[in-house]
Amino acid sequence: MDNVDWHKNHINDSTIITDSYKTTQNVRRYFKSKFGENFKFDRDFMNWINNATGLTMGDASEEWAKRQKSK
Repeated sequence: MDNVDWHKNHINDSTIITDSYKTTQNVRRYFKSKFGENFKFDRDFMNWINNATGLTMGDASEEWAKRQKSK
């Protein structure tokens, strides 16, 4: 799996979540570009994404949206 610099690389829906995933300002910008200022990380979602190696950021976006609908 390619190494991703979560601080610097451009992140899009097809970016694969690697085992080196880090919750960075760059990742936050990606989610805010999709969901606006309402986007917030919570512990459950952070735990989910930390265990989502091999999935894509698009998958992570779908998961976040699904969690928001169930609130």
